[in-house]
Amino acid sequence: MGTVLPSSPGGDLSIVICGAAGQGLQTVETLGAAMFKRMGLHVFATKEFMSRVRGGSNSSQLRLSELPVRALVDRIDLLICLNRGLRDNVIRRISKDTLVIADPEEMGGEAEGLGGRFVPFPILSMARSSGGPALASSVVLGLMGALVGVQWELLEREVRGRFASKGEKVLSGNLKAAQEGFHGALGLKSEEGIVVNLVPRPSLSGRLLMSGNDGVFMGAIAGGCDFVTAYPMSPGSGVLHLMAQHARAFRVAVEQAEDEIAAANMVLGAWYAGARAMATTSGGGFALMCEAVSLCGVSEVPMVVHIGQRPGPATGMATRTEQADLNLALYAGHGEFPRAIFTPGDVEEAFLCTRAAFEVADQCQVPAFVLTDQYLLDSSHDLDPFSVGHISPNWVVETSSDYGRYRITPDGISPRGVPGLGEGLVCVDSHEHDEWGHMKEDFHLRVRMTRKRLAKEEALRARVMPPVFNGPSDAPFVVVGWGSTKEIVREAISSPELEGRFCQVHLPQVWPLPLKALRDLIRDRRVVVLEGNATGQLDALLRIHGICSHGRINHFSGLQMPVEDAVAALREMDFEGGA
Repeated sequence: MGTVLPSSPGGDLSIVICGAAGQGLQTVETLGAAMFKRMGLHVFATKEFMSRVRGGSNSSQLRLSELPVRALVDRIDLLICLNRGLRDNVIRRISKDTLVIADPEEMGGEAEGLGGRFVPFPILSMARSSGGPALASSVVLGLMGALVGVQWELLEREVRGRFASKGEKVLSGNLKAAQEGFHGALGLKSEEGIVVNLVPRPSLSGRLLMSGNDGVFMGAIAGGCDFVTAYPMSPGSGVLHLMAQHARAFRVAVEQAEDEIAAANMVLGAWYAGARAMATTSGGGFALMCEAVSLCGVSEVPMVVHIGQRPGPATGMATRTEQADLNLALYAGHGEFPRAIFTPGDVEEAFLCTRAAFEVADQCQVPAFVLTDQYLLDSSHDLDPFSVGHISPNWVVETSSDYGRYRITPDGISPRGVPGLGEGLVCVDSHEHDEWGHMKEDFHLRVRMTRKRLAKEEALRARVMPPVFNGPSDAPFVVVGWGSTKEIVREAISSPELEGRFCQVHLPQVWPLPLKALRDLIRDRRVVVLEGNATGQLDALLRIHGICSHGRINHFSGLQMPVEDAVAALREMDFEGGA
């Protein structure tokens, strides 16, 4: 009995690899995505993992297609298992059309009972014969490559690129394991009649392959970032690691702080001294930064914070994903002062939004927040090379002897000086102050300075990133969302079940709300707000500003909503009666 992959009408292949922490699952995903992209296929890769260093059961998904793919799907065409004990979130996705490849020595009788078509493959014995069980990941890389049709030379190039710096013994062991898996899979294809119907295009091989972490990192560099600090907290730590890895090349100072309070205040100190600084954290860490955010508001020292969202409250689910920190970013810090909140939905926007956060923070002297989440940060896809543009200069002035740091101006933005650049005294105070930064208990002055700070909201609105429209212009229904739901909704509304009925409005910047542009795009359509939290935080914000939805879809399991669930949820909306 043969197997044709992919089995779905869509024509893209969904591969899921399961294994324990420490088995090299991330290596398989990273090398596999690069290999298939260089082969000439469009690639999307993502992962879900437990909060542990060893053991458990994690999974990575690779979607390979002749057409661009950028979103998670539930469907599994090919499941490769490295260890027993698959979790329910994977098992429920197995269908009768799923080809399950696993080592019976490791799986026992588990693989036969998973559903789908089980084909045994001696992953462990191949790894052991190549040098040890730790080489199972390279066996799986060879297995995947041969099944999809990768040439050995390309596969070998990826393995050499990854392991050459580890020494000859490590490199030769991984090459041998990959070769074992590759040639074993060629025999398996022939014996089991496995056919993969994907036609690569060489022109795609030169496209970039980037993750959300890469986008935030590169956007910060393009924004002129030269100081990064954090107390490590997943999923925000990925950006810290990239910054540390490339600190010398980009002349960035990287500091692991003793806690998030210190990190946030280091950011303010660095901007005060003339640097462009960022803290990277998650919701629990940002909660500790709120006092510094308020200090930013009164001192008008710029601030950029990247917040990689995960489920709360408290520790919540430390390695999972959610969109529940919008209100936290919107209302963080006591008192009233303006801010900017960016909510990228894909890799390009992660770059563009992070760069924009530095420019807006600098120009308007406000806190700027970049809200991502675990799913976006840990997902990658191919994309065309794009121009990073020019790094905008620091918006600082050379001070004169009569310099006043908080001079009242029509737009509320005072000329910003830094210590040592000019003759003036750059005075900053956490108390209410006069135009020179001196603390004052003057009630009339308080009113003037509050109005001065709030006047910057007009400048922020003038710089806001516009909403992104996708879909048919005559669609009667519109799905409004933010952040990492972007590509999921984009694919869902183009499905045969929904095609022509829905369009999409995505917000890469949620605050200030681009109200006029939103209303122009929504027009008289029926509005559905889809977001990854339980209480509808964007929906509530829209209602406050007069945009009332007819239906709401919320997803908050800790896993990202797959395309199929988005399609099903939109189909269930009462098209005639509202929600």
